[in-house]
Amino acid sequence: METVGKLFGVGVGPGDPELITVKAVRVIKEADIIFTAASTKNTYSLAVEIASPYISPSVQIEKLSFPMTKEIKESETAWIHNARQIAKVLKQGKKAVFLTLGDPTTYSTFGYILKKMKCIMPEAKIETIPGITSFHAASARLNRILVEGEESLLVTSGAFGGDRIRNIDGVENVAIVKAYKNIQDINKALKETGLAKKSVAVSKCGRENEQIIENINELENRAPDYWTLILASK
Repeated sequence: METVGKLFGVGVGPGDPELITVKAVRVIKEADIIFTAASTKNTYSLAVEIASPYISPSVQIEKLSFPMTKEIKESETAWIHNARQIAKVLKQGKKAVFLTLGDPTTYSTFGYILKKMKCIMPEAKIETIPGITSFHAASARLNRILVEGEESLLVTSGAFGGDRIRNIDGVENVAIVKAYKNIQDINKALKETGLAKKSVAVSKCGRENEQIIENINELENRAPDYWTLILASK
């Protein structure tokens, strides 16, 4: 009988290696092979860097290329190719780990892999291990409550601007990840909705060169780091 391996989608948290869960550490140490996402422009992986204290020197690390593009066909081709690479390893009976920043189910590359694996290899054993998100780490760093009582929280991406913020209704708190490309429109939307006064930006939370920006207008005078998020509330 053929032995099929297992894939673990592991969230390594926002940057501080001490914020990786005990379960994630155990799985990383037991892995036969570690997969992680990398840009087509380079092979650097922040997820691997964060998890490096727990990765065995002898384990194989495979960096899968994911294009940073809006072209669906190009992205789809990459997702399928990478899922097939993982499927090959599982068919060899190996334990594979896919490392991802933050949480595997929250704006994660692992989400695309998970969907394609279910199509390419429906019999695959897959376990997702949650991780601490950047906005939870940032709120803890600031000693700032995200929600309380009957309040609600909108978690959204700012990659394409502030329209998601403009359309909120009855939401008291907002966490905006990927607040870097269209910061001017994001700031404008925060002001329009009365969220700007209680907005704080955090860049590289829990990592070297971490920055806390109390005045979000300052972000318009420089290009925000890719790892920038904003917490806002009314």
